[in-house]
Amino acid sequence: MMQGRLLVVDDERSIRDVLAQVLGYEGYEVVTAASGGEALNLHRQQPFDLILLDVKMQGIDGLDTLAQLRVHDPDVRVVMISGHGTIATAVQAVKDGAFDFLEKPLDSDRLLVTVQRALEHRKLVGENARLREGLARATDARFAMVGESEGLQKIRDLVQRVGPTNARVVITGENGSGKELVARAIHEASPRRSGPFIEVNCAAIPHDLVEGELFGHVKGSFTGAVADAAGKFEAANGGTLFLDEIGDLALNAQAKILRALQEGVIVRVGDSKPIKVDVRVIAATNRDLAQDIQSGRFREDLYHRLNVMPIHVPPLRDRARDIPSLVSHFVAVLGQGPGMAPKPFDGDALRRLQRRHWPGNVRELRNAVERLLILSAGPEVTEADVDLVLPPESAPPVDHEQLAADAADRTFAEFKEDAERAFIVARLREHYWNVAETARILGMPRSNLYNKIEKYGIERER
Repeated sequence: MMQGRLLVVDDERSIRDVLAQVLGYEGYEVVTAASGGEALNLHRQQPFDLILLDVKMQGIDGLDTLAQLRVHDPDVRVVMISGHGTIATAVQAVKDGAFDFLEKPLDSDRLLVTVQRALEHRKLVGENARLREGLARATDARFAMVGESEGLQKIRDLVQRVGPTNARVVITGENGSGKELVARAIHEASPRRSGPFIEVNCAAIPHDLVEGELFGHVKGSFTGAVADAAGKFEAANGGTLFLDEIGDLALNAQAKILRALQEGVIVRVGDSKPIKVDVRVIAATNRDLAQDIQSGRFREDLYHRLNVMPIHVPPLRDRARDIPSLVSHFVAVLGQGPGMAPKPFDGDALRRLQRRHWPGNVRELRNAVERLLILSAGPEVTEADVDLVLPPESAPPVDHEQLAADAADRTFAEFKEDAERAFIVARLREHYWNVAETARILGMPRSNLYNKIEKYGIERER
């Protein structure tokens, strides 16, 4: 594997050829440019690890090119080269952001040492940045898994168990339920936490561009491929690649992912040279992959490669207990935004939110909290605000065939009793088995509710 991708910029072809030969012999991937303008275009298409830049050139000289490179990429590593070097030029180049300064004629040993130092410095700065990013993610409230419901507790336990391993994970759940948060939590609980976390939304990439996005491409491999480009697998090297909505991938891309998982190598589009990668893959989907396998939409061998540890994220309607904690969390996060202020939700408002169905799950709840913070007029958000701001929610569709099947072997009276029992249990769960509060919401005397609990043999769930 190449040690680094370098750009040599000099208006003398002989200098470019000699540097390319010396550096290429040492294992570096070298691209050359004859002018500052050409160098700027090449670096914009795909940034280089290091640029060797001549000071005196026709058109845009080296110092101006350096200044423009720094505007486009403040972290770019540049070593200036000049046959007309002076101390003043060297000082000015370093002040403008150059890593070092070399004079012509170049000494090969010093050149190679300088290049190695520059690349090591770049790597060290990158590793420190990833460590800071990892710490920020670990403490960033936006990525917290909030709630104490039984379903969320099970997910936290699984994350702590699977995180320290290299096991692949498939996360399932409805849109907006928090699959990305689970993937991030697994990454942060792993030895790869200091490496990159790269997310790819497979459903958002056109099918004819998926392979290039995932595996990269070489110059000229298709119309518009004006330079070599690394893919997401290479970007995630040493870290985690999160393939969201993997069920939407085309079969040909699935086959290439399978090879990457089996052999630990990828091949860029238009190339035949394998590139070794060390990537942990976490996949997520809202589809039924088992059904997609039956219909030929998803490869069974890829499914079994990925699905070492399945994790299901329950929909918000199945963990209404978490809604008060989520609302408090969103109030704290959103209240820091411009023109926003944290505002508490009263108990009736929270209970009204708990009774909603939330087809968009946690994402929909977050949007609702933001809307209520903006539009509610008082010092706190009330039940009246919820009713005024949020549109009435239609009831979930009724499965009439299932209802008919359930009632087939029972009398009408038995069916009514079963329905009443299920209704009471659901309302008790919503209110954490608080009988007084449930009776108030149902509009019945507490003694009547106790009688029905005794009649149906309802026991509090632990």
